[in-house]
Amino acid sequence: MANKAQQPPHLHLAEVTASQFLDIWKHFDADGNGYIEGKELENFFRELEIARRGAGVDPTNPTFREKMKEFMQKFDKNKDGRIEMSELAQILPTEENFLLCFRQFVSSSAEFMAAWRRYDTDRSGYIEANELKGFLSDLLQKANRHYDDQKLQEYTQTILRMFDLNGDGKLGLSEMARLLPVQENFLLKFQGVKLTTEQFNAIFTYYDKDGNGYIDEQELEALLRDLYQTNNKEVDAKNLTGYKQSIMALSDGGKLYRTELEIVLCSEPMA
Repeated sequence: MANKAQQPPHLHLAEVTASQFLDIWKHFDADGNGYIEGKELENFFRELEIARRGAGVDPTNPTFREKMKEFMQKFDKNKDGRIEMSELAQILPTEENFLLCFRQFVSSSAEFMAAWRRYDTDRSGYIEANELKGFLSDLLQKANRHYDDQKLQEYTQTILRMFDLNGDGKLGLSEMARLLPVQENFLLKFQGVKLTTEQFNAIFTYYDKDGNGYIDEQELEALLRDLYQTNNKEVDAKNLTGYKQSIMALSDGGKLYRTELEIVLCSEPMA
């Protein structure tokens, strides 16, 4: 946790830049698990109230708890009791161009996946850091967002600071997808059903009935239905169609190969 001498950054600003947004995120996601939750969430809400009201806030006051509850009802889009990066982007007055390309242009996560596929050429579930600028440029163009080279460089560096935590020059799909609106980030739906490599191989072999090394859209639908039933999760037809379309955006002409599906369903893509 941050010590008391370290003030929460930038919450008082009328608008935060890409870099300032990241500073705020890292300050409150103290354990680095990708969520602001528990005590982190209480600290964030308290500091946000202080920044906006310019006065002290008492977390033990019942009014504080009620306000925090209303706040979460408004911004916790998937009702999991914690704040994700894309939800924080809705709370903070973020600089116009940054994050909007992730939040607003995506009519479906399939578009994000299709853009990703162009850069993840070896289907590893990662793109190299030096390809990131092109990936972000693609998204900004789709969003009809005007930007100059300086802004693009700032956004690229900010994304690298967000996700290349071990400095290996690679960025993971599941990490980057956290920038999508919660309701569009279909990868979040699979967090509770992540498979080991052995489990995945067994499932893929089962659904690849003819052993040709890929499954088609119908086979994928059957696989997803079974996966959800096995994990006692309910999925309606509309959601299933959306998940299927998003995953098929990774396919090669309707052929979903082992490496593409592994990116979505496995805990970690194979190196």
